Amino acid sequence: MQWTAASSLDYFALLVADDERFPLLEAATAIAQDDYPALDLQAVLAEVDALCQRVSARLPADAGPLHRVRVLHRFFFEELGFGGNVNDYYSADNSYLHRVLLTRQGIPISLAVLYIELASRLGLVARGVSFPGHFLVKLQLPQGDALVDPLSGHSLSREVLEERLEPYLAHALGSEPRRRPGVDLLSNFLASAPPRDIIARMLRNLEAIHRQSHDWVRLLAVQQRLVVLLPQDWDWRRDRGLTLAELGQVEAAVDDLSAYLAHAGATPDRADIADRLQALREGGSPRWH
Repeated sequence: MQWTAASSLDYFALLVADDERFPLLEAATAIAQDDYPALDLQAVLAEVDALCQRVSARLPADAGPLHRVRVLHRFFFEELGFGGNVNDYYSADNSYLHRVLLTRQGIPISLAVLYIELASRLGLVARGVSFPGHFLVKLQLPQGDALVDPLSGHSLSREVLEERLEPYLAHALGSEPRRRPGVDLLSNFLASAPPRDIIARMLRNLEAIHRQSHDWVRLLAVQQRLVVLLPQDWDWRRDRGLTLAELGQVEAAVDDLSAYLAHAGATPDRADIADRLQALREGGSPRWH
């Protein structure tokens, strides 16, 4: 497999070029084209559009926000039966929207993308929230924001969210976090995620799956998209370079690792990457031990 850009990657680059007109649903759908090159993106978008029309037809024009939420939840979670794929949670298909539409099973972030699209078409203000470990949806309602679990549609209380957050804070801080009066640790994790960040998290999920299985070809395809999506995040240039080296594409690997060293600054791995780059330039591609 050559790492040079394919037409599907070119199209993805066009989709994610502009933050002001970022088509979240289409960009999320396009991720699957690496594994499903014959995927008809417009057919998937048309399928989602048909679902939007079906649920919209059930609402009177003057329906209030809470009425709209109730109708959406009955349609999405009960009638269509969307939920988590508890039997195969780490399957790549859980990140591919056309597969999620077919099986009605996914992971929080893929279900959230579909939920946000339907909610927005119903006149609701819905945004993704990149909460640690479990992607959420934030609904802006007259009574205040509601944090919704896209696996179930349940609204999550502040107490539940704080409980879910504590293990991640403990890991980051190296100890059990202490709740101090006047210090609101939770709010920092409830900001709305821009569409670019949502796509990045979807791709990072796939990157972790392929890295775990040492599937270098599929890993490279995902890293290609991450480099296009986040061109100033030099860590992805480094990671792509290392994957290219694993695949024996030395010249391309040298280009990526050189770019990383030129732009990333004084990173902790700088010496290791410089050694790796030197080994590649000397004509070998030894694996690290």
